[in-house]
Amino acid sequence: MPISGTRSPSTATAELLADRFAPEPAFSVLRHRVVDADTVTTYAAIRGFDFMEVGGPLVRAAGWVRGLPERFRRRRGPSVPTRLTFDDMAAGSAWVILGEKPGIELVAGVAGKFWQPVIEWRRVEPGEFAEFLEPGYGKIVLSLSVRRYGEQRSLLSYDIRVTLTDSASLARFRLYWAVASPFIKAIHAATLRTIARDAENACPEAR
Repeated sequence: MPISGTRSPSTATAELLADRFAPEPAFSVLRHRVVDADTVTTYAAIRGFDFMEVGGPLVRAAGWVRGLPERFRRRRGPSVPTRLTFDDMAAGSAWVILGEKPGIELVAGVAGKFWQPVIEWRRVEPGEFAEFLEPGYGKIVLSLSVRRYGEQRSLLSYDIRVTLTDSASLARFRLYWAVASPFIKAIHAATLRTIARDAENACPEAR
């Protein structure tokens, strides 16, 4: 059961780890979904979520088009992985796991020039991420969290926040966002749908 919503500073939750790393994002997408599974099962689905499973024609098209310039540049580059969890991503890319409240929230982040045709990623370690302000970069913070919703269900939340380190990068990203945001939101929704499906399939009460 998807629930759409918008986020404003007045409704921000102080307990969220995401607030430590992106308290005032320039751009954000927040969406919720009610899951027919308990919080323990739903969080396990977050922790085991495989990014390679996110599907749908629009999502696949977005990923294929966005990756064209880099694939052209690295014609003989490494093969695409068949599985990509949060731990896999943090171990093999510029992404880092910024923090975790086990059973409640998982936060990952990355810096980069992601508005460019060929993205220039920058790995910034958790202890330096909030204060990283080198000009010319943006920072993405990705938060997945779960809360109890009634007796047997959970409220799954997916929060993506983008901050920019200078006004020139903000202007460039604003143009990129105008084109890319529909695809980003499609991936956002597909991620929630996949995690909810995995949790509900793993929960006996939901069957």
